[in-house]
Amino acid sequence: MSWTDGLEHILRQDEPLAPWNWLRLGGPAQYFAEPTAVEELQTLVQRCRQEEIPVRLLGAGSNVLIPDTGLAGVTIALTAAVFSQIRVDENRIRAGGGAKLGQVISTAAREGLGGLEALVAIPGTIGGGLHGNAGTQNVDMGQWTDEATVMTRAGEILVRTREDMHFSYRKSTLDELVILDAVFVLNPDDPREVTRRMQKEWIVRRAQQPSGDVSCARLFKDVGGIEARELIEEAGLKATRVGGAELSEQHPNFLIAHHGCTSDDVIRLIDLVKTQVRERTGVDLATEIEIW
Repeated sequence: MSWTDGLEHILRQDEPLAPWNWLRLGGPAQYFAEPTAVEELQTLVQRCRQEEIPVRLLGAGSNVLIPDTGLAGVTIALTAAVFSQIRVDENRIRAGGGAKLGQVISTAAREGLGGLEALVAIPGTIGGGLHGNAGTQNVDMGQWTDEATVMTRAGEILVRTREDMHFSYRKSTLDELVILDAVFVLNPDDPREVTRRMQKEWIVRRAQQPSGDVSCARLFKDVGGIEARELIEEAGLKATRVGGAELSEQHPNFLIAHHGCTSDDVIRLIDLVKTQVRERTGVDLATEIEIW
């Protein structure tokens, strides 16, 4: 029996991955899977484990750099509706790992639940956001997370309670293969007031970031309360370009991938910035974008 038996309808070979990430970069996936149910996902993960086939989960692709050579093994996307459901119960929201963070925040605002609205301009899915504890300087997803249902790399489904989870700056202990869903406990509030705060945050954040071009991504983590953009500017690197990869003039911690850009261009630009910032400021920058 082949490991693909019964899964042919959710698997494709040599799927181009550039359309699946914000930078529009990277080569193809050896196998690309879009499960239609949790049971299919579980079967796929278990078989890959048995066959020692590498598996990756690709969310919205807003924070990943895929190599030009592509990805070996199986790349999974949770595009089916079953993975994106959003349910509200009093002051608790349960959201699927594939749900867009922005949609969850909009739902919370409509239901008069405050807390997450400061994150409205952050792209990506609930699963990806929790994996890296997405947030701003003052608010992050972890502080509102009460529970998460995960699937391990062996295909086991587990529930992580608040006591099981630990969050810090751009990190979490939710490092299993899949975050199937999560529960957020929020603060009851006037829907109009939550919406007002959400809209204000959106306007402020979008004004500070590159606009009109989805081929962009945030590169580095802030360091000890100092914004990475400040360190990049101090090093005189604003608008630095390597091949088709360029630091934004408006916000130099954002990369813009121009036409013809390659993943290798991005990696060379990242290495250049890290070296120059270290030499000129004495600070080591850590990448926020995940380099696969």
